[in-house]
Amino acid sequence: MPESQPTLHLAAPRGFCAGVDRAIDVVEMALQVYGPPIYVRHEIVHNRHVVEDLRRKGAVFTDDLAEVPPGAIVIFSAHGVSPAVRGEAAERRLRALDATCPLVTKVHLEALRCAKEGYSIVLVGHRHHVEVQGTLGEAPEAIVVVESVAGAEALEVQDAAKVAYITQTTLSVDDCRAIVDTLKRRFPAMREPAKDDICYATQNRQNAVKELARRCRVVLVVGAPASSNANRLVEVAQNLGARAYLIESPADVRAEWLEPGAPVGVTAGASTPEDVVQACVARLQELGGYRVEPFLLVEERVMFPLPGELLAAARAKGIEVGAGNERAAQRAAAESRGRHH
Repeated sequence: MPESQPTLHLAAPRGFCAGVDRAIDVVEMALQVYGPPIYVRHEIVHNRHVVEDLRRKGAVFTDDLAEVPPGAIVIFSAHGVSPAVRGEAAERRLRALDATCPLVTKVHLEALRCAKEGYSIVLVGHRHHVEVQGTLGEAPEAIVVVESVAGAEALEVQDAAKVAYITQTTLSVDDCRAIVDTLKRRFPAMREPAKDDICYATQNRQNAVKELARRCRVVLVVGAPASSNANRLVEVAQNLGARAYLIESPADVRAEWLEPGAPVGVTAGASTPEDVVQACVARLQELGGYRVEPFLLVEERVMFPLPGELLAAARAKGIEVGAGNERAAQRAAAESRGRHH
């Protein structure tokens, strides 16, 4: 390789997390077991490539359960839903399968526990994000959403001794810390989650993009405009001085972003398929002749099991299923190989 060849730093962990792997597997296995159409409330994950692929296979996406025929199978997306949505599904006699990420479910359970114990609950997150809407629905009379440090400064509560906080799982770690620090200063007795609500995958991808921003002046994040975690990756890189751009496909790459001979960094949000990442890498190589240099910040071995009801139905139909998550296992093996490159 010529010495002048610029480097494309490809971050890992990147792309699909265990919750996304599981959610997509739930839809694909339901299509195998029950046959199409399978209805999915909201986009299963925020990525049009994933949604379009599942739509081709027979998934029907809707935000309105009234569009789902009585008795049909409906899958709740990885972002989670409120009890009201679950109740509506039951009233319509829908057969619900839950693809909610277990880490989102953990936040829902924390909200319920705190509400039952009489706490005022501060939910740190983006008010209109579908995950926050689902969590808010667990105890709407007890939860207030705070989106910023300014919101935390202005917050008033009934009893400063009975305040707890929970967070959206896909926030910027640094932004969340600033909001939580403000809340703790104002309410010293504030109850914290037993374990950080921001998910391991969000933290890992943000740490990896920080490394990219140290190595490169230009960072490209492959992800969907609606993806909270992908947008946070762009912000993290920008906050460290990089020129960071969100791209959804190779067609979004702009030659004018690239500095001749300078390195470029690439990562992907937690709902981005690896084949889209590789297509974007190929496009960058066409434009700049880059030598790809992967780095692995940390290995992810997390796998979430599929719903027991779905596994039992698959086995009853003679469909082979593994003990864990097939996509997650494949991804872990690929990343393990990648660390030797």
